[in-house]
Amino acid sequence: MRKKIILSALLALAAVPAAADDMGKYLEESRAIIGPFAQQLQAENKKAIKEGGPDSAIKVCKDIAPKMAGDLSRQHGIKLTRVSLKVRNPLLGTADEWEQKTLKQFEERIAKGEKPETLEAAEIVTEPARKYYRFMKGIVMQKGCLGCHGSADVIDENVKARLAEDYPHDRATGYAEGQVRGGISIKRPL
Repeated sequence: MRKKIILSALLALAAVPAAADDMGKYLEESRAIIGPFAQQLQAENKKAIKEGGPDSAIKVCKDIAPKMAGDLSRQHGIKLTRVSLKVRNPLLGTADEWEQKTLKQFEERIAKGEKPETLEAAEIVTEPARKYYRFMKGIVMQKGCLGCHGSADVIDENVKARLAEDYPHDRATGYAEGQVRGGISIKRPL
C-alpha cells in the first residue's frame, strides 16, 4: 500500500513539468492566434472607415469579425470569441463566468496603472464536462474606437442610427480612451 502511495506521488510530481510545458505551449499558441486576428480586425476597421466612414466599421465587427473568429476556431480546435461586460451583441459577446472574472481583473489592473498591452490571463479550469485551457487578451479602448463605443456626444448620428438598427440591445457605448472594452478569449479543450 505504501509503495502505491509513493508511486502515485512520484507520478504526480513527474507530470508537473509536463503541465508547465503544456501551459507555455498553449500560451504561445494562443498569442500566435490572437495577435494576427486582432491586427487583421484593426486593419479591416481602418479600411472600412477610410472607404465609407465610421458607420462602415460596424459591418466589420458585425459580419467579418465573427466569421474570422469562427474560421480560426475550426482551424485550431478552439473556441475564439470577443467578449465584454457591456455587450453589443448578446448572442456573440456575452462573457461566461471565467471571462467575467478575468475582465473585472483587467479593469482593476488598468486602474492600478498597468499597461494595456500586458493585459493577459491564462489558466487551466475544470468544468463539469472536462478541463479547458483558458486565455484572454484584453481589448483596451483606443481613440479610433470611440466613434462607435464612446459617449453619446462623441458618436456620429449616422453611427447611432446604424447601431440602433443592427444592435437593438446595444450596451457597448459610454467608454473613454484607456478603459477595458472587453477581451479576445480562447477556450481550448484538454
